[in-house]
Amino acid sequence: MEIVTTVAQVRERVKTWRKEGQTIGLVPTMGYLHEGHGSLITKARENNDKVVVSIFVNPMQFGPTEDLASYPRDLEKDSAFCESLGADLIFHPEPEEMYHKGFSSYVDMSILTEELCGLSRPVHFRGVCTVVSKLFHIVTPDRAYFGEKDAQQLAVIKHMVDDLNMDIEIIGCPIVREADGLAKSSRNTYLSPEERKAALVLSQSIRLGEEMVKNGERDAAKVIDAMTKKIESEPLAKIDYVKIVDALTMQQIPKIDRSILCAIAVYIGSTRLIDNFHASIEPCETN
Repeated sequence: MEIVTTVAQVRERVKTWRKEGQTIGLVPTMGYLHEGHGSLITKARENNDKVVVSIFVNPMQFGPTEDLASYPRDLEKDSAFCESLGADLIFHPEPEEMYHKGFSSYVDMSILTEELCGLSRPVHFRGVCTVVSKLFHIVTPDRAYFGEKDAQQLAVIKHMVDDLNMDIEIIGCPIVREADGLAKSSRNTYLSPEERKAALVLSQSIRLGEEMVKNGERDAAKVIDAMTKKIESEPLAKIDYVKIVDALTMQQIPKIDRSILCAIAVYIGSTRLIDNFHASIEPCETN
C-alpha cells in the first residue's frame, strides 16, 4: 500500500490502473478510522480491483465554531488499518493541495440540504459536495462508498451524482455499532466515561422509534415526541433535532406513509452525535 499527497500522484496511479483494465473503489474519509470505515473499505475491496481511501479533514465543511482544529488525527494508525483491510492507496492531501490560492468554485445544493444537519450546520453540505466532487474528479472511481450513519450526506451525494451526470455508483453501507448500541464515530473519542454512558440514549431512542413504527404507529409527531422524551431523560443530553423526513427529499412529513428517515442529532456534553433509522411503509397501510 502507498500513501500519496498530491493530485498528480493519484492521477498517475489511476492512469496506470486504467491501462491495466482495473476497476477502482473510493472510500472518502476524514481519518481517525474505526470499524465503520472498515466496513466501507472491506466492501470496496470485495467489489473492485483497486481501493483508494482518501484521508482529508476538509476545512470547508466545518463552521467557524466547530471542531476543525481538535478533530482527531492519526495517520500512522489509519495507514496500518487501511493496509490490514487491503487498501491499495491512501490519498492524504494538505488543504493547500485541495484548495489552492484563489480557489472560488463550489458545488452547492438546495432542498435536500435545508433540513436536519443542513439546518443547524449551514455551510456543511456546500463543503461536503465540493470536496466529494473534487475527489470524484481526481480519483475517477467506478464506485464510491459512504456510511448510512450520515444518511443525509448519503442522500445528498446520490442526488449530486444524478444531477451532474457523474458516472459513479454510490454505495451506502449499514451503520456499525459498538456492542452496547452506540453508533461508531470518530467523535466518540471526545466523550468522557460519564458522557460515553450517557450517549447510549441516542441508540435507545432510535430503537424506541423503530419499534413504534414497526408496531404500526404512523403519526410522525407521536414517534418524535416519544423519542424526544427519552433523550431528555438523560441530563447530559441536549437535542439539536429529532425529525422524520421523506427519505428522498429530506423534507419533514406528518404521516409515516412512505420510505422515511428518522434522524437525530444530540449533544452529549459538547460533543455532537448523530444516529438514524430507515423504514419503508406502503401507503395502503395508512388506510
